[in-house]
Amino acid sequence: MQSQTIPDTLKPPATSVGVLGWLRKNLFSTWFNALLTFFALYVIYVLVSGVWNFVVTTDWGVITANLRLFMVGRYPMEQTWRVQASVSLFAFLLGASWAIWRGIARSAAILLAAVFFTALVLPFALNDRLWMAGNLALIGVGFAAGYFTRARRVLVWAWLASLPIIALLLYGVGGLPRVATDLWGGLLLTLALSVVGIAASFPLGVLLAVGRQSTYPAMRVFCIGYIELVRGVPLITVLFMMQIMLPLFLPEGVTVESVVRAMVAFVLFTAAYVAEVVRGGLQAIPRGQMEAARALGLNGILTLLLIVLPQALRLTIPAMVGQFISLFKDTSLVAIVGLLDLAGIASAAANQPDFLGRQAEVYLFIALIYFVFSTAMSYGSRRLEKTLGVGER
Repeated sequence: MQSQTIPDTLKPPATSVGVLGWLRKNLFSTWFNALLTFFALYVIYVLVSGVWNFVVTTDWGVITANLRLFMVGRYPMEQTWRVQASVSLFAFLLGASWAIWRGIARSAAILLAAVFFTALVLPFALNDRLWMAGNLALIGVGFAAGYFTRARRVLVWAWLASLPIIALLLYGVGGLPRVATDLWGGLLLTLALSVVGIAASFPLGVLLAVGRQSTYPAMRVFCIGYIELVRGVPLITVLFMMQIMLPLFLPEGVTVESVVRAMVAFVLFTAAYVAEVVRGGLQAIPRGQMEAARALGLNGILTLLLIVLPQALRLTIPAMVGQFISLFKDTSLVAIVGLLDLAGIASAAANQPDFLGRQAEVYLFIALIYFVFSTAMSYGSRRLEKTLGVGER
């Protein structure tokens, strides 16, 4: 047989394939695009070199000297093992979730492992570095346990039980000495306020949204009044009310710790906004689905729980996560009422006599922490939306 050859006129140019072809097509297709490419490379070089010089030449002593304060605040040093045990429990469960559910859990586990590995190579004390290495191992052990057992239901119950277990461990239970929440601070306090605020405001907001659409006038009026009243005042007002006015209404001799009052303020405030987000999702469900559910013999409660609410919550994932990210960042407002969260610790560290004028390093450090957590929540939201097909079906 005679082999056929492709005419030279039909062959693609040598520079249209591979890396050189991609560069020519996307970055150097015209002289103007080439000029923009060189200008962009110059800007990137200036920015990266400036950031690198700042990171390398800056004295980060204010961070290393106060790292424990940034993490746990005034939590007693001899009891910090309880915080470390809580983080280790979280690392183990996250590793197991990676093996069973993958997806978001895999990304979160890899991110946590990267944080531990980065901290492991930094010049921390030997005990701290051993703890970092142990957490890396726990992620692997959790992954192995989840991979070989595939116990989904057990893992769900383990996650649900971990929240009260961690809370009791940090606060003190049984033979453990009590550590008042007023001694909590730094990242520990920020995460405690965020987790409690998110976990408690979500079901309360759903109930308020359902009550706002109730056919019972008293319930509907109460929910509408609560939502509109709370949304009509700033968060700092609610915080001040809880810190200053709430003790006036308590019986004599009854006191509530300042952190608990702040948690209640965040729950009550965020629940009103969650209710409005859920209400928007409920109104987006076609009425035909509710009529079809009634035709199948489902009563109002079953229609709400099995048909309407799952679809509404699926539609509101982006707005809901955005509200939770806002809550996480708004926890910095507790510094105004005297609680030493990340922002409060940053202010205290920047005002230390040995580190005057180091505000830029301090606030850049806590900004990085807020950015990492907020970006992780946003990424998890996008993965969850993609998994559930939000906007696609």
